[in-house]
Amino acid sequence: MAGTTSTLALLKEEFVQRADEGCVIPPELRRLYEALDPKLDRWKTELADPIYDALMRLPEDPALAAREPNDLASIRALAPAAPPMPEWSPDEATLHDRLHGAWVGRATGCALGKPVEVRALSRDERGRLNGRRRVREYLEKRGDWPLADFFSSRDIGDGDLIPRFRSYRENIVSMEHDDDIHYTFVALLALEKHGRDLTWMQIARTWFEWIPIGYLCTAEINAATNLLARSACAREGDATPEWCRRHRNPYREWIGAQIRADGWAYAAAGNPSLAAELAWRDAHWTHERNGIYGEMFFAALIAAAFVERDFHRLVNTGLAHIPAECRLARWIRRCLAWCETYPNWEGAIERLEDELNEMHAVHTINNALVVLIALFYGRGRLDDTICIATMCALDTDCNAATAGSIVGAQRGHAALESRLAPRLNDRVEPVPHAREHRFVELASRHAAVWRMLRLTK
Repeated sequence: MAGTTSTLALLKEEFVQRADEGCVIPPELRRLYEALDPKLDRWKTELADPIYDALMRLPEDPALAAREPNDLASIRALAPAAPPMPEWSPDEATLHDRLHGAWVGRATGCALGKPVEVRALSRDERGRLNGRRRVREYLEKRGDWPLADFFSSRDIGDGDLIPRFRSYRENIVSMEHDDDIHYTFVALLALEKHGRDLTWMQIARTWFEWIPIGYLCTAEINAATNLLARSACAREGDATPEWCRRHRNPYREWIGAQIRADGWAYAAAGNPSLAAELAWRDAHWTHERNGIYGEMFFAALIAAAFVERDFHRLVNTGLAHIPAECRLARWIRRCLAWCETYPNWEGAIERLEDELNEMHAVHTINNALVVLIALFYGRGRLDDTICIATMCALDTDCNAATAGSIVGAQRGHAALESRLAPRLNDRVEPVPHAREHRFVELASRHAAVWRMLRLTK
């Protein structure tokens, strides 16, 4: 868990993050960092703090900062025009079916990718990404390549087992709790309680009410800890979104916000602009720049998926809600060209690995591209799409969940045509230690929120 991250680990990632923000880092700062005791823990910060503070004082590239703002008005001003989107006025049965499909699609992808999420992030001794190779080797040894089913727990005597007992093929009977499900559920709870005009602080309080803090990771645990340090139970104090997302939080452009898009998108199904705005409120106190844009992009895209099936129009809808020249948008446009160039997903993912090898395996940008590759080559079929997302590696449960959510929203539950989804038995543990819920129930609750938001324009 990120709560035990060492001071040196935070500093290491902050050097990368500041360079990504266009800072020119003096060699002397790097030398001071390299001279620190490698056993320095999180609580002995007197030696590391001056280095960290110096890093944070460095000026950023002003041109890049201008292209990548954090406030909603500036983001909207730099976004391209949105493609036309017909108003969606579904009957009750259609609304419920599509929301049911989105919830089940998300959970099926999450359950599929969950057993290999750690191995899929790995690198070899030369620093090259090798998670995809390791996932493939595991499957090939068991005669399961290409992936078409949940991962098997069977022992073939090679000592290579994956530690996710409940999500094994032999055992799976429901969706176990997972952060990719926690945030979708918590978004629903926050909207039920606070409505359309909810604030970032109300979202944070809902986290603290429902998710044990030890289950938060990377940017989320650091932002939440910052908030608690400057407030009393997130109810008063001088914490600001800017301070929460930046103070000792080098993970502010990682994938954590991107995986939180779905709950807002379901509530704003058919309304990408509202979905993106809700996503911004959720993202901007834990993330910056492309970390925010990842959540806004997928919130808009998922909301559009309820009314649109064309891949390129969906992507263009997502792009219409983030700055046109941010790094995420630029890489998305490059990824679309790869998809048109390579006849199969393996060619596209090899290109991604070559060009983004130095990027952290749980960054927003590279994982967003994996989702798009899976959607393009999955051709609207749930099982094919989430299997591709998982075989691509990187953050497997997150990417397969997001891709599955999109296909589920497009097709609806009745038309999923999946061999995998029924094995969850429509059951989920939505947050740690909670009672089990049914997806059909969660879809009904999201439908009620959707109607409420529509009446409070």
